[in-house]
Amino acid sequence: MRLESVFGLEGRTALVTGSSRGIGAAIAEGLAGAGAHVILHGTKVGGAAAVQARISSSGGTAQELAADLSGPGAGRDLIERAEAIAPVDILVINASAQINAALADLTPDDLAFQLSVNLGSTVDMLQAVLPLMAARKWGRVVSIGSVNQLRPKGIVTAYAATKAAQHNLIQSQARDYARDNVLLNTLAPGLIDTDRNAHRRDEDPEGWAEYARTLNWMGRAGRPEEMVGAAIFLSSQACSFMTGETLFLTGGY
Repeated sequence: MRLESVFGLEGRTALVTGSSRGIGAAIAEGLAGAGAHVILHGTKVGGAAAVQARISSSGGTAQELAADLSGPGAGRDLIERAEAIAPVDILVINASAQINAALADLTPDDLAFQLSVNLGSTVDMLQAVLPLMAARKWGRVVSIGSVNQLRPKGIVTAYAATKAAQHNLIQSQARDYARDNVLLNTLAPGLIDTDRNAHRRDEDPEGWAEYARTLNWMGRAGRPEEMVGAAIFLSSQACSFMTGETLFLTGGY
């Protein structure tokens, strides 16, 4: 059996939300490298232009759509616009909102924003795309979760709760769509060195290094590109007998 027949994504179209930077950008480039046509997403028009250029220069194909996923129905609208380009075979739900605050300091607006982006848009997208994938008898949904969905830190109380709820949605729909060959799984990273953490790393390099050393068995933060292999696996024929599960990429904990 050739690896391309198991992990290859030739002929597939993947929509990767939040793919203008960080983990989403790395996954988008990885899926394109495996042969998928990638629909990039950012909140602003042109926000994913650099990622699109890198994909094109490497021989892949990509285009971008812009959407603010905090708005009502924005997730459904994004799916409809992507489907107008090509049937979405792979949906990577990566866009998220994270506002650090202990429960006592959490404002109603901050809670509402994280709920709308992390849960509301996920519900919208799943409602829109899952029946289409089921009718085509093939689909992959990869939700980018977090180690915090299992081991929440107080400083990300709301974010962690939304990630746990997001995986609950993935599990419930994985059961409902399993016999249609539509498989839904969660990829849950630990600490990853992205621009989301840049201010903390840059303001206190020694504190950041110490935090990373004590957080996991490898003693370091992960890199966005280290998420790519698992994302390709979960997006491909390789995971044909896996659904409703979580892959934790944490460096050991």
